[in-house]
Amino acid sequence: MAGMTPGRPIRLVIVDDDALVRAGLRILVGGSPDIEVVAEAGDGAEAVTASEAHWPDVILMDIRMPRVDGLIATRRIRTRPNAPQVIVLTTFDADEYVLEALRGGAAGFLLKDTPPREILAAVRSVAAGSASLSPTVIRRLIDHVADPEAGTRRARARTRLAALTDREREVAVLVGHGRSNAEIATELRMSVPTVKGHVSRLLSKLTLNNRVQIALLVHDAELL
Repeated sequence: MAGMTPGRPIRLVIVDDDALVRAGLRILVGGSPDIEVVAEAGDGAEAVTASEAHWPDVILMDIRMPRVDGLIATRRIRTRPNAPQVIVLTTFDADEYVLEALRGGAAGFLLKDTPPREILAAVRSVAAGSASLSPTVIRRLIDHVADPEAGTRRARARTRLAALTDREREVAVLVGHGRSNAEIATELRMSVPTVKGHVSRLLSKLTLNNRVQIALLVHDAELL
């Protein structure tokens, strides 16, 4: 995501194969002066093109679309430098694609019947660099979505986390519990800037995009 300029609207791209859904979301956002819809897309391929052409801060991404779905598009977008944040949209709160989208770099997900105020709050949250879902939601997703590769994921997650220092591991577990930087600082008796430094190193060392992925990795390792 390109750096946010203070005072300018959040640049948003809406991606959905249903033109009526896109129109409804555009109308919803139209009443918020701090959010600007800069493009729409009807599938994942168009979403990737729109991301490259319009430099959005956030993309609302339908997850189930023909041709190129939101899962593939999210992975493609999030691997690029200065990538926008992605919030995936779904009609099922236990959609198996949601977990894969989150593992692919999405910052959160919303059900399509989410109240308008919560949709706007999620857009603002991820634009500010925060995740838009809690560890409780992650836990529910993991519990409700059958994962035949759970054992393999556990082994891989524990191998990756083994490269961390004891302190980095403590921070990672607390991120998995949904603690804020301030809460982690209090619990581990360190400054907030020090916690931020640890989180940045976690993202770099583990090759992750955001705190959601840290939480997923900790859950996969069964450390919570």
